[in-house]
Amino acid sequence: MRKNKKKQKWIYFCVVVVPSILTIMLFYRILLDNERDNYRQHIEWISSIHQNQIDQFIGETITGLNILAYSLDPMLNDLDSVKMILKKTQNQDPRYGGMYILDLKGNVVTGTNDLLKHYNFRYMDYFREVLLTKHTVVSDHQEKIDNQHVIAAASPILSNNKVIAVLVAHIQVDYIRNIMKQLTPDQAISFENSKGKTIFTVNKPPKNNDTENKIRYPLEQLPWNIVLTTDNRYYRDVIRSTILFAIIPFIFFHILFLVFKYFMLKRQTKLERVQIEAQKLELIGTLAAGIAHEIRNPLTGIKGLVQLLSEKYQDQTDRFYFSVINKEIARINQIVSEFLILGKPTVQKMSYTDIRDIIVDLNPLIYSEANLYNVQYEYSLPDEPAILYCTVDQMKQVLLNLTKNALEAMKDGGILQLTVTKASRSCLITIADNGEGISQENLEKIFTPFFTSKENGTGLGLVVCKRIIESFGGEIAIESKLKIGTQVRITLPLKEDTRDDITK
Repeated sequence: MRKNKKKQKWIYFCVVVVPSILTIMLFYRILLDNERDNYRQHIEWISSIHQNQIDQFIGETITGLNILAYSLDPMLNDLDSVKMILKKTQNQDPRYGGMYILDLKGNVVTGTNDLLKHYNFRYMDYFREVLLTKHTVVSDHQEKIDNQHVIAAASPILSNNKVIAVLVAHIQVDYIRNIMKQLTPDQAISFENSKGKTIFTVNKPPKNNDTENKIRYPLEQLPWNIVLTTDNRYYRDVIRSTILFAIIPFIFFHILFLVFKYFMLKRQTKLERVQIEAQKLELIGTLAAGIAHEIRNPLTGIKGLVQLLSEKYQDQTDRFYFSVINKEIARINQIVSEFLILGKPTVQKMSYTDIRDIIVDLNPLIYSEANLYNVQYEYSLPDEPAILYCTVDQMKQVLLNLTKNALEAMKDGGILQLTVTKASRSCLITIADNGEGISQENLEKIFTPFFTSKENGTGLGLVVCKRIIESFGGEIAIESKLKIGTQVRITLPLKEDTRDDITK
């Protein structure tokens, strides 16, 4: 009797306990790996969003300061006008907490407020770096000005390629935090400089956090790292799901055990059939019928339970992916609303590019915009390659800006013509429309920063276009007559040996 009980326990252990434990462990491992991969992808997605967001934010800030510094060069003798422009810029852009003009000794000449009137920037690293590099520099640490945490950005004001003054803008840290919290309100994020020191944080990280729970991603615009603080919250979900799943293999292997036990009893019955009388055959039949009934009942319950757990598990996954989709929609709205604006020349590498390829890429966009304005779009390209040394994105930005201006000038329809003519050493791009035209008075101010004839214009579009074309070694000129139309001519130098460049 005892021997039979031990045998039953051993069979139960081998058929139910061991397989159930192994199945649960396997399920736990697979689910954990899957959740870990999903969480890693989620973290990478968050880092990508904020990398692009901060790089775009810094790029826009640097571009805006460069444009502002460029426009302030001829006005430095009129400090009242300079102060007015600085205040206007600060009021229009909430990212700035203050803007100041410094002389070469670091003294504040004028600014949007008098908080730093007697403050000297001579020993600030970013101030000295601006004087040395003649490029816009962003500070790698935050400062506290009038109970306000800011990050300084300095841009040189150049005259004949010499620094004559420095424009310093204080970027509000709280403004950056608010932008980032709109996308990921619960994610702990911080920014470190090249020395590994924290510049500022967004949301507090969980307690008892160590370096193993921090993932660093470099930014493109600055020598900073974006640091994401991770946690193991997905372990709780994995454990909860594993506990729920454990019911399935436990019941399933119990059924197998009952089936196995049934066949064991059936086999035993067959062996004893010769020795057992007819009454025992009836007993065996009754036992078999009872076992069959006991099998059908749990099978029906298990089928419903499996379906219920499967649907519940699927719902949880669906909710997870649904939340990811919702967050992805929020980021596109954010980039489209702040998408490499037409006036944002990003820092990119120059390359040799065929202007025909650029125009072919832009044609669908131009055609689409032309249809909205009921304008007929025509273009003409040379048969031979016209290789320019430029930045593709910036060249597209210029062409899109100019064609958009032309379309907006033809409110009642018209014809937009884009022509590329190749000469021996240069390439002429002509954009012509038969719209309202520009008066001679306004034509003289067309490249003046902040001058615009549009209600919602910034007056910087053509200024940026000119700076981009000049950075490519080219020229831009505009001719226009009222009620007749406008013609924009862009002249750019060609690469001498076209064939070699195409081969390369």
